[in-house]
Amino acid sequence: MEIKPIPKTEEEWKKKLTPEQYRVLREKGTEAPFTGKYSHEERTGMYACAACGNPLFSSDTKFDSGTGWPSFDEALPGAVKFVSDSAHSMERTEVVCAKCGSHLGHIFDDGPTKTGKRYCMNSVCLELEEKKE
Repeated sequence: MEIKPIPKTEEEWKKKLTPEQYRVLREKGTEAPFTGKYSHEERTGMYACAACGNPLFSSDTKFDSGTGWPSFDEALPGAVKFVSDSAHSMERTEVVCAKCGSHLGHIFDDGPTKTGKRYCMNSVCLELEEKKE
């Protein structure tokens, strides 16, 4: 299934998102560690992009990395894209939403699970759709 990008101007994004969401999602900012609403979240469900609603991660893949940001070891198939990021004199891999292109965080190869991956995401970029029991 191919995901078609959402055509929105930056002015339209500014109207849709809070100032903090816009700063992180559209301007590639980062929220301060241990301040995000999902860094210690334990409810089950699906994490979606706060900008466009694209499902990104299952709560089954979330783990506590101790870094202060919500971490996942696997994204849903086709949900994210990877972009080389050399900002701030560091070589990293940025994770963006495959549907709207918004910045979500970065991926690292130091995860403690079988995938070896740590998707280090910003809480402000995510919305948890809680699983109903």
